[in-house]
Amino acid sequence: MTQIVERKLDHLDLCANEDVESDRSTLLEEVYLLHEAIPELSTEQVDSSVRLLGRELRVPIIISGMTGGAPRAGEINRALAATAQKLGFAMGLGSQRSMLEQPDLTSTYGIRDVAPDVPLFANLGCVQAQDTSCGEVDELVAAVEADALCIHLNAAQELVQDEGDRDFRGCLDTIARLVDEISVPVIVKETGCGLSPSSLSRLREVGVPLVDIAGVGGTSWPGVESLRGSSRQRALGVSLREWGIPTAASVVYATQVGLPVIASGGIRNAHDVLRALALGATATGLALPFLRAFETAGAEGVLAFGSRLAEAVQSLMLLVGARRVEDLASLPVVFGPTLQAWTSSGLHRSSKSRHLESAETPFRPLGCTI
Repeated sequence: MTQIVERKLDHLDLCANEDVESDRSTLLEEVYLLHEAIPELSTEQVDSSVRLLGRELRVPIIISGMTGGAPRAGEINRALAATAQKLGFAMGLGSQRSMLEQPDLTSTYGIRDVAPDVPLFANLGCVQAQDTSCGEVDELVAAVEADALCIHLNAAQELVQDEGDRDFRGCLDTIARLVDEISVPVIVKETGCGLSPSSLSRLREVGVPLVDIAGVGGTSWPGVESLRGSSRQRALGVSLREWGIPTAASVVYATQVGLPVIASGGIRNAHDVLRALALGATATGLALPFLRAFETAGAEGVLAFGSRLAEAVQSLMLLVGARRVEDLASLPVVFGPTLQAWTSSGLHRSSKSRHLESAETPFRPLGCTI
């Protein structure tokens, strides 16, 4: 068994069975939606569909990229894909770095026979993409018949790994090259530490059409790495376990710079989905809940969890009076004090947006001028 395959299996086992979630808050619990007792809607009128990179999702849910590169990973991917196909979700694949090193592992990422209609995202680390030509990247995408490519950023995780990368120079130039030259859209995705206003502005400048902010509050990859490896890796993983920008704050930052955004990082239920959409996200991504549903009850467990989630999203839309997903971003919300502090700090004195409010104004409708 190669080192990379062994590492992928370790990650699956740890995420499925150990405490790998950050103790930090996503701050989504500080986004309060108002109950509409007179919604004047029927469930049949509630349309939970969204368009993402020109493709339609029946529900604004993405099964975020988790795995690939080992037989067990292939089984999980196919179960996730079957649910995405049935419920109208999008889906991401885990890092395809192993495919670059061992092309015979390609089958563990193959899901099109069970999910021919699912918007599918390939996945490659930015550091690996630097050393890969655009032609080779296109081949990687084509091999799994993906509709877009996620370039993932995971500096904190790499620094913790004994065998991880240490040089992150040139990442922005690599992203710009891929945006300009490969044949599918590029999504830039963090992996649990969020995206800052500075990073988001630079990504917008190089033409990135969509970001997945993956903020702190969900699975901590430094935390995962702290459960394996040397004593040095374990110690640094503990030190960096809670590092990052909360998911809710990072979604707001993305909307401020005008970037379409996928909200992920600690999205655990339909309430989190609605809160993120109310902040301006186009769609939301979940990983760990789907993995644990698979570990508990296999493919049937994944479908059951996804079905419950989709129904709850539609129900909550009705209860806030939203006929369409895009209506959520203009509904009244109340911000809690910590989220206000994150989004109203001095970082934004020169670029306040409709999502910012002062501590003296704990309630207002989104969309009003302040």
